[in-house]
Amino acid sequence: MTTAVATPVHVRPTARRTSPSLPTAIWLEVRKSLSTRSGLALVLAATLIAPAAIAIAAGTASEPLDNVLGPLVVTGMLSALVLVSLGVLSTAGEWSHGSVQTTFLLEPRRGRVMATKSAAVALMGAAIAVVGSGLSALLLLVMEPSASWDGGVRAIGMVAMAGAVFALIGAGVGAAVGNTPGAMTGIYLLDLGVLPVLQVVKPEIADKIDPGNAVLSLAQGDHTALSITILAVWVGVALVAGTVMSRRRQVQ
Repeated sequence: MTTAVATPVHVRPTARRTSPSLPTAIWLEVRKSLSTRSGLALVLAATLIAPAAIAIAAGTASEPLDNVLGPLVVTGMLSALVLVSLGVLSTAGEWSHGSVQTTFLLEPRRGRVMATKSAAVALMGAAIAVVGSGLSALLLLVMEPSASWDGGVRAIGMVAMAGAVFALIGAGVGAAVGNTPGAMTGIYLLDLGVLPVLQVVKPEIADKIDPGNAVLSLAQGDHTALSITILAVWVGVALVAGTVMSRRRQVQ
């Protein structure tokens, strides 16, 4: 009598991903940015700086305001400049504090980490800028009741876009440099020092590379294609540089 021997079937084990889904990862990055005192301070500053500037300007103006578009966009740019630091902290902050080790252990795909952080800071930048410009709009309704609101909604939309764009630039530069003070110093020196000087010396060149002027031009409906290109190049170059350097940099 022959005994039948069952042939073992080899089943290839399947590895399950332990990383969270993209929406969950984005939400975790948002919470991470808001979990520190510096992050909360930047959010508060970015939210209140625009309405504070509106209150000062409207309170000291000698003539009534004609239209709200200009003041909303100009003061909104102050929020956008603060949001640069929020973007830097989300990426360079992890390298400076050493928490990037834990981040890459939980999600070793560094490109995905960069994409998640970019989405998180863009959402936060747009939301914070909208809240700040909304508060500014309420102040203008009270302090300048005779002002025209033609283009007011467009102005708030431009401020939201500026908040997202500048936060993304900060995140990209922060990831590329990997050092919080260095990234912030470089960005603000360029944006508040070099570009204004270039605007005086070579305005024809500055108009083609200044992201702040690009936002103002978009709000006024001028040079739309050029302005969008300028902003896209800034964001694209910053994020590509940040992604490349994040992949190459050794975690210590």
